Amino acid sequence: GGTIFFDEIGNIPPDTQSKLLRVIQEKEFMRLGGLETLSADVRLVAATNADLEERVSNGEFREDLYYRLNVITIQLPPLSRRVEDIPLISQHFLRMYSNENEKSTRRLTPEAMDVLMAHPWPGNVRELENVIERAVVLSTGEEIGLDLLPAGLREGETAVPTPASLPKTGVSFKEAVSAYERELIVRALQACGGVQKRAAERLKVKPTTLHEMMKRLQVTIESRAS
Repeated sequence: GGTIFFDEIGNIPPDTQSKLLRVIQEKEFMRLGGLETLSADVRLVAATNADLEERVSNGEFREDLYYRLNVITIQLPPLSRRVEDIPLISQHFLRMYSNENEKSTRRLTPEAMDVLMAHPWPGNVRELENVIERAVVLSTGEEIGLDLLPAGLREGETAVPTPASLPKTGVSFKEAVSAYERELIVRALQACGGVQKRAAERLKVKPTTLHEMMKRLQVTIESRAS
């Protein structure tokens, strides 16, 4: 018994796909270089960033293996769409790498956490894990501050976003400014998981001012992901 986890199952070569299919169907396998057939009663869990249906259509992934694996599917959104998970995931990696490296690092400063929550994380959880591991290795105290984060993340915290949704022509100056203000607010809310108090701190305005601006610009918590 037991569980085997296959990461990036979509990248395994065709010959390995055939062997894995045999394990699933026949519940048996043979060790590399061995002559004896062994039984395998295991649960298989697989993960991938690839579109397996497309790879099946292209002949890159076995159709029979795909349907054998695709019993229960869990779709996990990218980290950029679940900003509220970043503190919990960061703390998990912080504890793990602190123990592994025998460090006393226990927390991130609020400023460091703001930077992590503002980053788009194109590399998803693995990128976040690498950032936390690096910070723990470099740390000498109980806190991880801005100085221990990669320069690219720190620069991203202070960069002023350029709104891509603004029309280039046909709008007045007042309309353009309002659209820009709205996008800044929406991005701040996205980075702060919809928490208005934190978004106000990020924008360096009072919470009451942010509330008034949201009302004037018709920004709601639900619309922050638009």
